[in-house]
Amino acid sequence: MTPALYRHQWVQNPLRDVLAGMVGTFALIPEVIAFSYIAGVAPAVSLFASFVISVSIAIFGGRPGMISGAAGSVALVAAPLVHAHGVQYMLLATLMAGALQVLFGVLRLQAVMRFVSAEVRTGFVNALAIMIFAAQVPQMLGVTWHTYALIALGLAIIYLLPKLSEAIPSPLVCIILLTGIAMAVPMPIHTVADLGALPTGLPQLTIPHVPLTLSTLSVVLPYAVAMAAVGLLESMMTASVVDDLTDTHGNQKMECTGLGISNILVGAFGGIAGCGMIGQTVGNLRYGGRGRISTFTAGAFLLLLMVALHRWVGQVPMAALVAIMIMVSVSTFSWSSIQDLARHPKLSSLTMLVTVAVVVATHDLAAGVAVGVLLSGVFFAWQAARLLTVSQTRSGDVETYTAAGQVFFASADALGEAINYQTDARTIIIDVSRARFWDITSVQSLEKIIGKLRNHDKTVEVRGLQPEQHEIISAQSQENLLSM
Repeated sequence: MTPALYRHQWVQNPLRDVLAGMVGTFALIPEVIAFSYIAGVAPAVSLFASFVISVSIAIFGGRPGMISGAAGSVALVAAPLVHAHGVQYMLLATLMAGALQVLFGVLRLQAVMRFVSAEVRTGFVNALAIMIFAAQVPQMLGVTWHTYALIALGLAIIYLLPKLSEAIPSPLVCIILLTGIAMAVPMPIHTVADLGALPTGLPQLTIPHVPLTLSTLSVVLPYAVAMAAVGLLESMMTASVVDDLTDTHGNQKMECTGLGISNILVGAFGGIAGCGMIGQTVGNLRYGGRGRISTFTAGAFLLLLMVALHRWVGQVPMAALVAIMIMVSVSTFSWSSIQDLARHPKLSSLTMLVTVAVVVATHDLAAGVAVGVLLSGVFFAWQAARLLTVSQTRSGDVETYTAAGQVFFASADALGEAINYQTDARTIIIDVSRARFWDITSVQSLEKIIGKLRNHDKTVEVRGLQPEQHEIISAQSQENLLSM
């Protein structure tokens, strides 16, 4: 990234970025506090982590306009460690996860995102939209009609105000007006203060108080690796969604290293590791947040609210935040994917649906993406295997088999099954000039075919083996296949 581009990402639309970032802050608060209970840590731990991550990744990250914080996927991974060994072990895991993410970025391992297909990304987005909406349901159960009235009013403000003016993001207006109504007219509703005690001071540097032994490392390292992988996966998925929505390209390497640096700082300030948060990011983009200032504001304004305005924040009705998150859920869901179920290939649609089902069932975004990628690979291998064709011709005492297509572990057997080992032809020609051998399995299959034919006293000739494929063929295999 050039210095000029980096500077432009800070100053392209500062006022709009600040306002959109403030909306992102309010969208962060309820979700971050809820995730703190999932992880088994105090709300302050997650809130401070979200402040540090947002401010840090605005500086070091590679994807402007993306909101990051203490996310649920990482909290799910960290929860067993916290419950079994305590918060101090979690802090060490956070530091190690950040270091691993920096290493991943330096080694350019973010390239594995190329293996995540479009249907998996769609399933990821749709599942997240469902989870965002599902997270609001508890706030709408066992409440009085006042809550439903405020939610309806909030949604009306969010969707109708932009038709009149977009000078101020409508979710921000929703929060201010509904808070004013709740303060002016006392009513039995839940507020942010009901979620848990908000921090009142600044985060402080801390060192994990754990014994630095091999035993500790053996306990923490598996969780650190899982936290690093899940955090990177969700951040890269969120960044790809931002790319699609803004028709721009982020710097994935910079995003990996930026997230790692941010999580190291989070661990140093006593927080839990985090990553990109797609719901808050979509909300930020929806209201004009495109630059780094929007990401920075989301964190800086969060600290201001916690330290200087926590009494006022505590009085914000949950109905206002529920209305915002419903809007985010609706905006996040890919509604066109429903129509695409009938138009797209059945295997692609199945992959998308399975990704959604796994995420919703496990509440683990990484698990859903992993299953989706696995299915995509299996379906691709199956389809590619069907493209291999083997034709047979006979001329006197010579029988020729011509293979065309991709020969790999899933199609290698088809090549062997096409050969007639009982033929009375004395010479067998195997023409692979139109075929491509991709792995050792395919080479071993060809060697096996030659061996069987020779056992039947056939003269075997292999034609057209591409020289660039020699690197997957051992010296002995080359002697068997190429010197005939």
